[in-house]
Amino acid sequence: MEKADSAELALPYKLLASYPSGLSRAQVEVIFDKSYDRIPHPDINLENSINEIWDQRVQRNASLYNGEKFRYGGLTHKSGDGSNQESCVCLHLGLTDYRTFVGTNLNPLWENFLVASEDDSLQCQHTSSPLGNGAVVETFDKKIVVLQRSNNVGEFPGHFVFPGGHPEPHEVGIANHHYGKDTIESKFRNEKVSHEMFDSIIREVVEEIGVPAASLSDPIFIGISQRVLNVRPAAFFFIKCSLQSKEIQQLYSTAQDGYESTRLYTVLMDELEKMAPNMPGCHQGGFALYKLMVEDSKNTR
Repeated sequence: MEKADSAELALPYKLLASYPSGLSRAQVEVIFDKSYDRIPHPDINLENSINEIWDQRVQRNASLYNGEKFRYGGLTHKSGDGSNQESCVCLHLGLTDYRTFVGTNLNPLWENFLVASEDDSLQCQHTSSPLGNGAVVETFDKKIVVLQRSNNVGEFPGHFVFPGGHPEPHEVGIANHHYGKDTIESKFRNEKVSHEMFDSIIREVVEEIGVPAASLSDPIFIGISQRVLNVRPAAFFFIKCSLQSKEIQQLYSTAQDGYESTRLYTVLMDELEKMAPNMPGCHQGGFALYKLMVEDSKNTR
């Protein structure tokens, strides 16, 4: 048991949630609320370092943009009642921004922002923790799409990744928490954010690999991975593409966000296994979630 525990501790990721059978849009709910925003750190010097680090970054790169992001604040599960109601997950999301992400999660002193706790939400209450996303895209000829990141990107240059990015608050008209407490309005806003979880990953795949949205199936949510390095969370989805690998390779050359990567690969599971160690921790976690999904599908045949 001790060896297994040690191996688990050595993993560069942690699975915060895993749904091997996959969850549809109807099974994923969101509560978007200020209570899931980041809590400022009591150490004023550490807190001030957020602005200092951002200012230094801007001086080096004036094109940096401080956009809003959804902050991951945990989740709860709801079970079906035995009738037609399906089990589902409810994501707790607040609001954060890129500046705070750079100044907390990407801060050289990022570990000082953590609270000693087994509860992930409590442990990360002082970090920005924007919720990223990633897609395991399966081609018509049963291969998986992997990108190699450009050497010019800010994080993990040259690494292998799945297509992905972030769900975006501005896509659903959210810029702050200045809204009323009307129950109907709140429910409508939560539904819009929930749909953005799924719509955003389709956008990212289309923009990063160049395939038309019509070639993609509706995403299936398979879980949330958190990389150990700077506790960065990302939601992962499984998507089928109706195009062959060769067709995708041709379309990739005209991808809108093709500058973020230098090459697109379409690989089988054994090849993906070899690439995984050269992925950021959260994407290694995404691969682990995909393997659990594959194993589950074998067991349910």
